[in-house]
Amino acid sequence: MLLRQSGCDIQMAHLDETKLELILQSFQQVEHSLADPKVTADSNKITELSQERARLEPVVAEIEKRKSLLKQLADVQTQLKAEKDPEFIQVLKEEYNNLENTLESCESDLQLKMLPRDPNSGKNVFVEIRAGTGGDEAALFARDLFRMYSRFLDKKGIKIEIMRSQEIGLNGFKEVVFLARGADAYNLLHLEGGAHRVQRVPETESQGRLHTSACTVAVIPEVEEHEMQINANDLRIDVYRSSGPGGQSVNTTDSAVRITHIPTGLVVSCQDEKSQHKNKAKAMRVLRARLNEKEQEENQQKAAAEKKAQIGSGDRSEKIRTYNYPQNRITDHRINYTMHSLDKAMEGDLDELIDAVLQAEREKLLAETG
Repeated sequence: MLLRQSGCDIQMAHLDETKLELILQSFQQVEHSLADPKVTADSNKITELSQERARLEPVVAEIEKRKSLLKQLADVQTQLKAEKDPEFIQVLKEEYNNLENTLESCESDLQLKMLPRDPNSGKNVFVEIRAGTGGDEAALFARDLFRMYSRFLDKKGIKIEIMRSQEIGLNGFKEVVFLARGADAYNLLHLEGGAHRVQRVPETESQGRLHTSACTVAVIPEVEEHEMQINANDLRIDVYRSSGPGGQSVNTTDSAVRITHIPTGLVVSCQDEKSQHKNKAKAMRVLRARLNEKEQEENQQKAAAEKKAQIGSGDRSEKIRTYNYPQNRITDHRINYTMHSLDKAMEGDLDELIDAVLQAEREKLLAETG
């Protein structure tokens, strides 16, 4: 309900008051339950309610702020109708306009906070970077993307754990998979999935010719063990000696683990740890995430719809971004957004780009939800 001044009248635009009231009631119920001794005895219930309280609290704060602004506007309007002094009328009108602008900003924030919550919000995510077309240059670009994301996440206080890596010559990556741990990991990275294209003169190019190469990035939310049970009879587990670039053995024990999920044919391997037990645990975490992703993709196909919360399909083959080194340019094709600071972006300064993509996602959601 957005207020607009026309003379001294207040015209109200649509905002669902009933829905706002239901949110306030839900918050009160959560607060009441958290004070109930019967509930506090259940640790799982406490965790669930605490998470719900944390989700509702910023929305409730915005609703209360809006209520206060509406009251102040009504008070000023009453004063305007009764006031006779021209100078004081002008003061009241200025106050009214300031309150109206504040209310508009408040309602915009409230609309964003009321958007449907992504069920994966707050989760850790696996990020898989794989070299695509371009041979050694694609592997070098995979290395650069890994470095870019690592630095960006480090600045955000998000820790990463390498789950799997496969290096080739010149310190490039044929593949690198890492887990980003943090409450903001999914929110920041969930729209990074797709094909990333690079245009530059490769380190391996002696003639100075410009090459185009590509890598694929996949972002997969972590799935906790209690969220997905995997039948042990559906798994084939092979162990072998880990190897480095060129295939040379880097371990004298069979510590590397390869897990095959027989019903789906999904294969996950891990050899980065010296312990077979640790490699198996890492591989199982990746397998759960991939199985969950596969299940979601199948459900989406059956529904013949994409995730509403994503820009583009999120398909790894979809070109989402181009990194042009000669022009120091980085372009996100989904939102037609270009910035000429590629050098800074590759050092982890991704805030401008990621903020632009997330803002486009929010605008899309607002349009879809009316």
